[in-house]
Amino acid sequence: MDQWRRDGRLRRAHDRLREAVRRSEGRDRDPSASVIDSQAVRGTGVGGPERGYDGAKRLLGRKRHLLVDTGGLVLGALVHAASLHDRDGAQRLLTDEPREDLPRMELVWADGAYTRTFREWAEQERGWRVEVPRRPDRQLWRYGPGEKPRGFPVLPRRWVVERTFAWLGQARRLAKDYERLPETGVAMIQWAMSRIMLRRLANAVL
Repeated sequence: MDQWRRDGRLRRAHDRLREAVRRSEGRDRDPSASVIDSQAVRGTGVGGPERGYDGAKRLLGRKRHLLVDTGGLVLGALVHAASLHDRDGAQRLLTDEPREDLPRMELVWADGAYTRTFREWAEQERGWRVEVPRRPDRQLWRYGPGEKPRGFPVLPRRWVVERTFAWLGQARRLAKDYERLPETGVAMIQWAMSRIMLRRLANAVL
């Protein structure tokens, strides 16, 4: 696996599978819209660089940063210290992703952590528009007619990347951060997604 990761074969195989899945679903090979978010993952005792403490989640480990298409397929992945703010992690992710790999990209959906600095950077450096899906005001019932909403509200578009994290969580190697190197963590994401896409393509043929 190390050789596949070092020379980029794993990444190329993953991207070809994504293109095949999109075509099988009648979509263009290159997406024009995406969703970005991160997931904090508890680390283990293996050590290694890029480790930190996320005060909000009270978690010592790393973050997995994903850029996915509107179907939840991974366009880019980065593993970094959990202490790094989401906007800075997202900027690192997009800096590592060559512009020519996403030639049609125009729009990125994100949460409130990606406003201001990251939004300005994405527009200036990439020419991409960053939009934040807003939660319906859960307090309106206090000031007018209507009942108090119940349950957890699903935000438009944002649920797509959350579902991708759930898919990846089914892989035992990704249940925690077991890797010494963050690059190996990215490779594990690509392996897990490749398996998911192969199954989807096989089911499309049957």
